[in-house]
Amino acid sequence: MKNIVIIGGSKGIGNAILMQQLETNRVYNISRTAPEVAHENLSHHSINILTDELPEIENIDTLIYCPGSINLKPIGSLSIADFRNDFEINVIGAVKTIQKYLPVLKKGTNPSILLFSTVAVKLGMPFHASIATAKAGVEGLVKSLGAELASTVRINAIAPTITETTLSSNILRNDRMKENMIERHPMKSYLKPEEVAEMANFLISEKAKSMSGQIFEMDYGMVSFKL
Repeated sequence: MKNIVIIGGSKGIGNAILMQQLETNRVYNISRTAPEVAHENLSHHSINILTDELPEIENIDTLIYCPGSINLKPIGSLSIADFRNDFEINVIGAVKTIQKYLPVLKKGTNPSILLFSTVAVKLGMPFHASIATAKAGVEGLVKSLGAELASTVRINAIAPTITETTLSSNILRNDRMKENMIERHPMKSYLKPEEVAEMANFLISEKAKSMSGQIFEMDYGMVSFKL
């Protein structure tokens, strides 16, 4: 049984990961709201990752940082505060968490860190300037720490396309918009949180022990194909 710390496991992709891990691993969820599930393997800490002190946890094998943002505006409508807020949520929160738990994580079994980026970093998408800039920072962090921690802790990131969560509900708010999004992807679909959770499960497992410093795109062909 592994000890897994999930930042943001109450909703969306984080919750899908939490639900897949609960039966076989000890899960510590850190987020502002509690997940809608109770389990003997689950411990929850209600905190704001950016402003509150992180709880002490004695044993950690895997650290997963899930918080993100979708702030889509033309560059002229984005304020400096928008850029700063997206960077705080996506990068500073991850750095704060890693710095807090790295000493304990290094003592874990097959220790690993998993972060999240977006396909918008590589693809270049209109109105994504703020979030793509922040997630590019996440990818830089993965590459840098992958090298720095190569002998002790693995770190990777998943870069998903649009995923059906509460965070993306405004983009997928009706059937027409969902159909348009399906058509934008060469493989004619977009992600469900459970699909991303399956990839996360692989990347934190022994099966991925040779992989670190990598960004794994889950894009239904959006980045890779032009049809």
